[in-house]
Amino acid sequence: MSSAYLWVKAFHIVFVASWFAGLFYLPRIFVNLAMVPADSHAERERLLLMARKLYRFSNVLMIPALGLGLWLWLGWGVGGGWLHAKLALVVGVIGYQHVCRGILRRFEQSANQRSHKWYRVFNEVTVLLFMAIVVLATVKPF
Repeated sequence: MSSAYLWVKAFHIVFVASWFAGLFYLPRIFVNLAMVPADSHAERERLLLMARKLYRFSNVLMIPALGLGLWLWLGWGVGGGWLHAKLALVVGVIGYQHVCRGILRRFEQSANQRSHKWYRVFNEVTVLLFMAIVVLATVKPF
């Protein structure tokens, strides 16, 4: 294993973990937004500002995470059956992030129809995706 490979892998892990940190927290903001009383405009605007910034920041972190993963795959031939499953889950994570953008838009338009409990469950999806991706990349079960 070359030194360059290990550096690329390390930075890939850092950016993936950072990207997921944003995806872990963004739905928590949605929980809080769903609980804001209708007359609390300042609180709602503050939470919306936080959500917008976090969504943009997560998008920025996604780019090097995906780029470094692509580099590992194509540059060093990292692969196997586990990688196909991992890539399918990564596509799911990207889709989850886009769903978060749609939810954010609904909150911006005051059109949310879901409860804070729904967002608490929605938040757990990222935990399951993260666990599955880490297990696949670490254990390489197939």
